[in-house]
Amino acid sequence: MATYIALLNWTDQGIKSVKDTVERAESVEGLAQKMGARMSAIYWTVGPYDLVAVLDAPDDETAHAFLLQVGATGNVRSTGMRAYNGEEMRGLLSKLG
Repeated sequence: MATYIALLNWTDQGIKSVKDTVERAESVEGLAQKMGARMSAIYWTVGPYDLVAVLDAPDDETAHAFLLQVGATGNVRSTGMRAYNGEEMRGLLSKLG
């Protein structure tokens, strides 16, 4: 599976119901499983982003669909990034001229 990092910020709706954030995160973990993905971590952060999540998904399309579905709830906006571990990065580097 590929790894993706999601940087998330609460919307006005999301911050109004911030007391439910842990329960919402658990629900999102269930959504990931239904889509054939897995949330391997979620962190609540202080700074420019309110949450950081790590998602393992079989492909870019699944990861993107997952983030769109989470965004459709209206509680967060996300920025998603594909992440590479050391082994994957070695493979990428081996393709350089």
